[in-house]
Amino acid sequence: MTTRSYAGVSVGDELPPLTVVLTRENLVRYAGASLDFNKIHWDDKTAAEAGLPDVIAHGMLTMALVARVVTDWAGDPGALMTYRTKFTRPVIVPNDGVGATVELTGRVTEKDDTERTVRVELTAKFEGKTVLGRPMAVVRLLS
Repeated sequence: MTTRSYAGVSVGDELPPLTVVLTRENLVRYAGASLDFNKIHWDDKTAAEAGLPDVIAHGMLTMALVARVVTDWAGDPGALMTYRTKFTRPVIVPNDGVGATVELTGRVTEKDDTERTVRVELTAKFEGKTVLGRPMAVVRLLS
């Protein structure tokens, strides 16, 4: 993995997009790793009783996938200084063997020459609709 140079980045640069397919298996694995065993993430009946159309992906999993767009681009997970977002819409993960496709993108919107940081505005879409509200990251890059 190559670490991105601050000098080689411009406002308006698009980060390489990332498309991720989430399946029920992914949700079970994430539940085990995160210790978040809330049944709305794996049990159809519980999801329906909660008023959901189907099982939903963990919000923190969706958030982590968006952060991956930035850390992959930066070439160093330690370069991520700040990251924030709001959860606005769930990612519905049907038990159909196909799963849910999440499309993740980012764009550099600011550069701070004093701090050698860049601000990246991000998007996460499922079925063409955003699922996170105003995700943003600040990344410190090498010279």
